[in-house]
Amino acid sequence: MNRNLYYIGIAFFGMLNGVFNPFYILAFAFSWQLMAAPFFGNVELVAFFASLMLSTATLILAGIPAALYERYVGAKDDSTDISLWIWLAGAAILAMPAVGNFLRIGL
Repeated sequence: MNRNLYYIGIAFFGMLNGVFNPFYILAFAFSWQLMAAPFFGNVELVAFFASLMLSTATLILAGIPAALYERYVGAKDDSTDISLWIWLAGAAILAMPAVGNFLRIGL
């Protein structure tokens, strides 16, 4: 499979989890505490930051098992197809709570 398709799938699941996650309210409350002053209390910017924070956390947490696999097999040059599959599967698993909201709400 083309490597770009892996990256597109990983980014899609990250975006899906950032926008439709049922725990978005907790991320928004946390972001409000951090970013209300720098964003001058702008609710839209804080909401965008909360979504971005969830998306980034999804990508980072899904990449940890892939990085551990690469360390285990001793991959030195570039990511292997198996590690990209692990990263994609991790992102899909982390985005499972958001899939229900995505299917119910849609785009």
